[in-house]
Parts: sequence; C-alpha cells; structure tokens
Amino acid sequence: MKRPLQLKMKISSYITPEGHNRLSEELTHLWKVKRPQVTQAVAEAAAMGDRSENAEYIYGKKQLRQIDSRIRFLAKRLNELVIVDRPPADTSKIFFGAWVGLEDSDGNMFRYRIVGPDEFDPQRGFISIDSPMAKALLHRTEGEEVVVDRLNGVVSLVVTSVGYGVQE
Repeated sequence: MKRPLQLKMKISSYITPEGHNRLSEELTHLWKVKRPQVTQAVAEAAAMGDRSENAEYIYGKKQLRQIDSRIRFLAKRLNELVIVDRPPADTSKIFFGAWVGLEDSDGNMFRYRIVGPDEFDPQRGFISIDSPMAKALLHRTEGEEVVVDRLNGVVSLVVTSVGYGVQE
C-alpha cells in the first residue's frame, strides 16, 4: 500500500534574539533540571519492584521520552536558526522583526510583530513570517492597503505604522 503524498511546508529559519534566548533557556532547563528530576523519579519507581504494573514507572518513562524528543528537536532546530539581530537598511518597509500597526475598514486597530515560526504567540501579537498575514505585509510601507485572505474571508487592512524597536 502506498503512502499518501504529504506536502511539507518549508518553514523559515529566522528568529529574533529574544526568541533564540527563550529556546536556548528551554533546552538548558530540560537538560539540566527537568530530565534529571524525571530520571530520579523513574529510578525510584523502578526500585519499588514490578515495573509492568507500576504506574509511576510507566508514566515517568513516557515523560522521559517526551523530554528527550523535545531536547533533540531543540538542539537540531537551534543549529538551523539564523538570528536576525538588526533592522533592515530600509526601516520604512515591513520585513522580519517589524512591529506593524494596522487598521481595518471598521476602524479597529491591530498591532503585530513579524517573528519566526518558533516564536509566534497570538496573545502577544507575534505572527509567523510564514503566515498569510505576514506574507501579505512584507515589503509594504505605511499608508498602503493590504488584502489578506483569512479563514473567515478576505479582509482589507491599512498599514498605520512600521517600527523595529524592541517594543514599538
């Protein structure tokens, strides 16, 4: 039986210095704090006897596999990432790392920062450079109208501001 064709979307390898630090700290925490704690708990559970019906042992081993998987992912991903630590030559245009102010046709204001796929966070207004919104915004300038095809339909937005500070 043939496998169905799986399309892999290429994700960007860009990251802000803050995002890189966060991933590095997570890797360090998992390796130096979390993994030793879980390893100790598994060793203690294993010492209790029968492992086949030992819930603490089984759960601990599962946790250890998840931690090891995340450690492998982070170590590999951190080696692939390109840290973008300076603004572009033309700061009037929208590029990676930009804080962008937008206004819709109803007068609602939005503020987003274009970041790497490893650091997007909707609550903070961080959108991935690979998202349809960011792709529509790239290379635009203040005052330009942008049409974005979203899940709930097409929306028209006007760029009200572009900035590259830490928290514009």
